[in-house]
Amino acid sequence: MRATGLSTPLSVVTVYYAAMSALGWAFDRTFPQLHGMLPIGAIDSVIKEGVNPDVETMFSSVRSQAVDNVGTLALAMSAALVLMIPVSWVYLLTHDRKDIEAPFVQTILVLPIVVAGIAMIVQNSLALAFSLAGIVAAVRFRFALDTPAQALFIFAAIAVGLAAGISALEVAVIVSVFFVYITMILWKLDYGEHLGGRFLRLFTGRREDD
Repeated sequence: MRATGLSTPLSVVTVYYAAMSALGWAFDRTFPQLHGMLPIGAIDSVIKEGVNPDVETMFSSVRSQAVDNVGTLALAMSAALVLMIPVSWVYLLTHDRKDIEAPFVQTILVLPIVVAGIAMIVQNSLALAFSLAGIVAAVRFRFALDTPAQALFIFAAIAVGLAAGISALEVAVIVSVFFVYITMILWKLDYGEHLGGRFLRLFTGRREDD
């Protein structure tokens, strides 16, 4: 599989991100009255309030005007799904056909939507967040990840969903873009699989056949 060039996947992903960015810009220009509903900008509030010892106040200050907005929630969930589609493509690209699990692919698409909804619900109430944590802890999950790589895709899905849910969509975009490109490049280079380069042999002090 690694013999396949990356030019086509990279081109497809780049065009996808560019098209989605153009659609987002056109949506904002076409419906300027909905600009306040966009799930963006909260990261600045989080950083500024990061030194606040009152955690309840910190969560209440993060885009509190958008928490009760159903439109913001819908946009956040939609954006999370859009950003996870290329991540699912990378999973299909970097795994052999026999190792691909359809339920897992569907999970990494749906999980950020659920996380975004949960994040938007609990960000305005610390008590509700602890209550939800207790409920989740009482549920036993039977799904086991086969490889560490699958855990990375789960973490990426959680990060995208969480960022979208707290109205920090710009962070979700950065996570998605960096994860997709770095994963494809490392997979293509087969990084860490062998010590075929002169630098790695010099750095580790091992021969290629060690």
